[in-house]
Amino acid sequence: MSDLIDLPARPFPAVMDPTRTALVVIDMQRDFLEPGGFGELLGNDVGLLRTTIEPTRSVLDAARAAGLLVIHTREGHRPDLTDCPQSKLERGGKRFIGTDGPMGRILVRGESGHDIIDELAPLPGEPVIDKPGKGAFYATDLELILRDRSIRTLLVCGVTTEVCVHTTVREANDRGFECVVLEDCVGSYFPEFQRVGLAMFEAQGAIFAWVSSSTAVCRSLG
Repeated sequence: MSDLIDLPARPFPAVMDPTRTALVVIDMQRDFLEPGGFGELLGNDVGLLRTTIEPTRSVLDAARAAGLLVIHTREGHRPDLTDCPQSKLERGGKRFIGTDGPMGRILVRGESGHDIIDELAPLPGEPVIDKPGKGAFYATDLELILRDRSIRTLLVCGVTTEVCVHTTVREANDRGFECVVLEDCVGSYFPEFQRVGLAMFEAQGAIFAWVSSSTAVCRSLG
């Protein structure tokens, strides 16, 4: 039997078995975090998301050293856009997805902007989940990968807090996985959404997830 870890978290410590824990890094892509990508074209300040890069890199290093399963996700679509619903193609009367941008066609698989930022690039052997929706479980094999490895707990990093992170955590919760969201490793273009999004995770006895930090995870795994 492996040693359990009492991970400091809110609203109370989360009990974690490292052999049954995975780190899930959600959508840390150029299109969301770098100038000229989808996020900036929507009028957002990508600098608010970039504050998550260094804490997430620390957690990645700690998770890899501890032998945890590390999974990355990318939101994007087929080059022919047949997996992108019309309701998603246009926002505010403008179309962005699939059009040409500074890093190639926006949110299209295989383009430079779709890929994960260099600072958090996956290592060989780390699964990368390409997802057409906001949630990482929708139309992907993520659940199969987790079940095959007997994973029970997910440490969650990524962007954005109120959209893809929240959707994925809620999907995981419905499937019986326990989630710990690392507050300095998730980010939003809107500070108020960040605050409220984190509060919603931990409300009512961690109804969706525990909230912890990169420092707590690195110390616990170390």
